[in-house]
Amino acid sequence: MTITLTADTSVLELVEHHPETEAVFERYTKRLGICICCECLFCSLKDVAARYELDLDELMARLNSAIESDLKESPCA
Repeated sequence: MTITLTADTSVLELVEHHPETEAVFERYTKRLGICICCECLFCSLKDVAARYELDLDELMARLNSAIESDLKESPCA
């Protein structure tokens, strides 16, 4: 099942339905020195972006890219 990615989507909802997005959060973990999935699991993407001063559009673009890449690679897509 896929979900529509919006700024109000929570980290939990996103990684639950699109586990491939965890790799995007891992890249931010290395950059920020904190684990977004650990610290902000129930936060919306816009709240994560505000909390860590991230560009929300860039974050969403990276997450969308991960989702689209996975859909293209899926044999059932």
